[in-house]
Amino acid sequence: MELDELIEVSVLLDYYKNLLSDRQKEYLLLHFEEDLSLSEIAKRHNISRQAVYDNIKRGIKILRDYESKIGFHRKEQEIYKELIELKKDFRKDRLEEIIEKIF
Repeated sequence: MELDELIEVSVLLDYYKNLLSDRQKEYLLLHFEEDLSLSEIAKRHNISRQAVYDNIKRGIKILRDYESKIGFHRKEQEIYKELIELKKDFRKDRLEEIIEKIF
């Protein structure tokens, strides 16, 4: 998995981890946040490496599905970009537009 994908999954975990099954959440957190290998997770849970892989793969797909449907990360990124632009050229009316988008 490339660095961009690792970052994406970590970010999506922050947003949506509580919507995953307990098993998927645990395996994803162990793999992406604690940097355990699939074999280490499998050994810890007394299951096959393939079972860990399948759960992680499914969990990543679910995270991406949630983001495509809910879009919390995308919305936050859009607001962040708008605030950066506002910082460069502050206008009160523009600030009010951004606040309206948030709420």
